[in-house]
Amino acid sequence: MLDGLRVLDLTMWRPGPYTTQLLAQLGADVLKVEPPGGEPMRLFDKHFRHLNRGKRALVLNLKDDGDRARCRELASEADVVVTGFRPGVAERLGIGHAALRASRPALVTCSMTGYGEHGPAADLPGHDVNYRAMTGSLPQAAASPDADDLPVADMAAATMAAFAITAACFHSRATGEGRHLDLGMADVLAHWVATVPPALRRDADTGPVAGYGVYTCADGLRLTLGVVSEDHFWSAVCTALGLGRLADVPFPDRIGRVSELDAELAEAVRRLPRDEAVARLERAGAPVSPLLSREEMLALPHFRVRGVIADAPDGPTVGAPVRTDGDSPAPPAAVPGLDAHRGEGWLPR
Repeated sequence: MLDGLRVLDLTMWRPGPYTTQLLAQLGADVLKVEPPGGEPMRLFDKHFRHLNRGKRALVLNLKDDGDRARCRELASEADVVVTGFRPGVAERLGIGHAALRASRPALVTCSMTGYGEHGPAADLPGHDVNYRAMTGSLPQAAASPDADDLPVADMAAATMAAFAITAACFHSRATGEGRHLDLGMADVLAHWVATVPPALRRDADTGPVAGYGVYTCADGLRLTLGVVSEDHFWSAVCTALGLGRLADVPFPDRIGRVSELDAELAEAVRRLPRDEAVARLERAGAPVSPLLSREEMLALPHFRVRGVIADAPDGPTVGAPVRTDGDSPAPPAAVPGLDAHRGEGWLPR
């Protein structure tokens, strides 16, 4: 759907590269610019591969006059430029949004920073854990994240950036007028947190309602139940777990008996191995999912069938996150070698 869209990627690490990866998976021509020696994420090969398939790569030293001129030349023929510098850096380098749009008014530029380009916190450095803490999206009792924890701020910001870039390109194509997108990663999480009213959040050992939460099985593995207000889901869970005497308790009563009813469910689940419990609950039409590891998820047939996870020569990798009725998921694209596309410009539209 984005065939012919030209994206100049001046970002590193995860948020910017995932943004442009999403655009590349929809057909955009992404030119990835790296500093001499390559971006640091190349030291983490598996991370780099998942974030940069289907792009072309070249090295430019943006402290060098000639390489800066080449960057501006590429930008003058691009549709989108994505940057990941600290506030003010792009301007000092002469590749800020105002300078680039002076020669190409239709250009869409997106600056991805931690706290945005202006505001009291704009100049603060940070990474995912800082943005989560600042926005109330890291629980007060949280422990230090593991190295393989899902980087929520990074992924949320990248997805929002891809959406905003696409909207800005739609506007640019219609009017000939580009836009600059000031995307603060913390802004996205703050928006998410503010969207969830406090009454829907919880601070207890049970879920917000009985039948909504994580439960431990007889073999020590865990599953999740997702009952909210639906009486038929509640009835299905109770029936599957041998708690028929509770199946007709209506939602208003369940709200007043959360701890009591949830304890009954937890005890019933604890008597069954996970796979048996999940099978029983699925047959009954209950909202149940096993709590899987990353490795288990990668092997799950569902995501393979849908093309979200695909096989590449170097192992399982990311496919496309969205299906369309006009395109089949493309096979995993190649990972660009460092400076592999030196001297190349944009592909023909």
